[in-house]
Amino acid sequence: MAKTVIIYTQETCPPCFAEKEWLKANEIPFEERDIRKSQAYMKEVIDLGASATPVTVIETEETKEVVMGFVEEELSRLLKK
Repeated sequence: MAKTVIIYTQETCPPCFAEKEWLKANEIPFEERDIRKSQAYMKEVIDLGASATPVTVIETEETKEVVMGFVEEELSRLLKK
């Protein structure tokens, strides 16, 4: 089942950088959305109920999971191939 991974970030966020490196190291493709470069992305994060980055959205045809912060254990569980 195909999973779409979107990570909402900002340049001054060390956990964002760590999560992107973790995703790359685990060969997990993702779309990065910098909330400081797009008001639309900022609104999406606020609508998800987040107050900090990173925020990761993992979608399949049937499900949508949201992970607040870089929680490696949670990401591993949700993204296992």
